[in-house]
Amino acid sequence: MDILKQPLITEKISAMNERGVYGFIVEKTAKKPEIKNAVEKTFGVKVVSIRTMRYAAKHKSRYTKAKVVSGFTNAFKKAIVEVADGEVIDFYGEV
Repeated sequence: MDILKQPLITEKISAMNERGVYGFIVEKTAKKPEIKNAVEKTFGVKVVSIRTMRYAAKHKSRYTKAKVVSGFTNAFKKAIVEVADGEVIDFYGEV
């Protein structure tokens, strides 16, 4: 099971990257110690703190020519990770 699904690349998170704070979408059942170990192992940095938040699925519907299509968006869990001073996670290093 892969704990870290993808990094968050938003304006707000990108502004916080300068202060050593990074965001990730993680597995819904992941706990803070598991997230900390996964980030430290994957990127080789020291994690200072972690904040997590869960987002529920939202009901969405749209009107088409044939009928009304309704469903739900995906539920997910987000983790905001703060690394130690002087350490950097480079998401664009391979690009």
